[in-house]
Amino acid sequence: MAGVPDGAPVDLSLVKLPEEALAFPAVGEALTAFRPPNAVTTVFHDYAIGLGWDLRFHDLRATHETILLDKGVPVHVVAKRCGHDPAMLLKVYAKRTQKADAKAAGVIGTLTQGVLGQDWVEPFRCSQDVPGESLK
Repeated sequence: MAGVPDGAPVDLSLVKLPEEALAFPAVGEALTAFRPPNAVTTVFHDYAIGLGWDLRFHDLRATHETILLDKGVPVHVVAKRCGHDPAMLLKVYAKRTQKADAKAAGVIGTLTQGVLGQDWVEPFRCSQDVPGESLK
């Protein structure tokens, strides 16, 4: 916060916002005025490009969904939170699951190789997607 030293206690209960205040209000307007529909997306993308990232605001949604799924949040909960049908969410993230499965196979292959040795494991390797060296 501007003018507040790092670590200083700040009582945000003193800040009174209108009940209908928006998270992304129009710039220079009341906190209840709508911002043009793609203004947040455009500003976010321009800022990300300036940092050297090719990242869209919408990509944060997919990241949010992936993190929730990876942490074991049920599919129907993630779908409802993000406005998806659970079947559509599963279809869209099937590729992510395939990559995770390939990585899991690589981990198991590396562990097996460590216990049984290279000569025994190589003929049975089930995934070439994740080389064993990258998992060490």
